[in-house]
Amino acid sequence: MNMDFNQYQKQAKQYAIYKDEVIYPALGLASEAGEVCGKIKKILRDKNGVYNTEEKEVVAAEIGDVLWYLSALASDLHLDLNTIAQSNLDKLADRQSRNKISGSGDNR
Repeated sequence: MNMDFNQYQKQAKQYAIYKDEVIYPALGLASEAGEVCGKIKKILRDKNGVYNTEEKEVVAAEIGDVLWYLSALASDLHLDLNTIAQSNLDKLADRQSRNKISGSGDNR
């Protein structure tokens, strides 16, 4: 099944059972991103960075949690993920066209 970001966002919204809009999903996003990093760290440490099917599934589950919180945060701010995703690709294409894809800083 193919799904776009806005379809996901609309369906994911039904599982939002929190009261503190914006704050709760922002904190959850940070927490879940940390869990992704923690899983990768342990695979690096314990498995020499080799990702078998099981490790990939564990990381994918955490990435799914990141996606849910990202979606909830965007919804709370009345933003749609399709627009955010396209805007980000446009920004990257612009940077690449100006040979500024590498480096640091938001305004390059």
